[in-house]
Amino acid sequence: MARYTGADCRRCRREKMKLFLKGSKCDGPKCPFESRPFPPGQHGRGRPKESEYLLQLREKQKARRVYGIMEKQFRGYYEEAVHKQGKTGEVLLQILESRLDNVVYRAGYAPSRDAARQLVRHGHFLVNGRKVDIPSYRVREHDVIQVREKSRELTPFLVAQGLAGSRVVPAWLEAIPSQLKVLVHSLPARQSIDTQVQEQLIVELYSK
Repeated sequence: MARYTGADCRRCRREKMKLFLKGSKCDGPKCPFESRPFPPGQHGRGRPKESEYLLQLREKQKARRVYGIMEKQFRGYYEEAVHKQGKTGEVLLQILESRLDNVVYRAGYAPSRDAARQLVRHGHFLVNGRKVDIPSYRVREHDVIQVREKSRELTPFLVAQGLAGSRVVPAWLEAIPSQLKVLVHSLPARQSIDTQVQEQLIVELYSK
């Protein structure tokens, strides 16, 4: 499976904002974005003319990087959103938010989406009592996600329990740290998604 293997902090600098790809490091003084809040590369400090196309492209790249998705898969999500009822951009964000790795991250059981993806791939989670090791698995309303009994004493989950309550869990989810469980009450509405992305620009880009 293709995946990005470069430096995460360069992606934040390219988008000129923190994407919180490195967990707690992003909140600390060692975050490279704090000392170099400009795009990487020889001409990073320059001010290229921001055309309409560039703005649309940057929004799409930002969304891809926040959720850790490659271009082919992201385009597939967009095509799916086009054929569903509702505003295409909002449906696209709903699809991205309902991925299992994102749900694990949102519930506070992993410091970043990359870490959540690894935990899911290693088979530490059950969905409705069945092991799921596919990060892109899409949760549905009333699903119950929990850590496997054999995995509960692993360091990442002990740390997550110790930090319970330090991260705001969105209203469409209910995290129960004492049981290492997540309840999916509904699929997310746009107002409950705090990802700083202008989804309409993504729709405009792909509509050309």
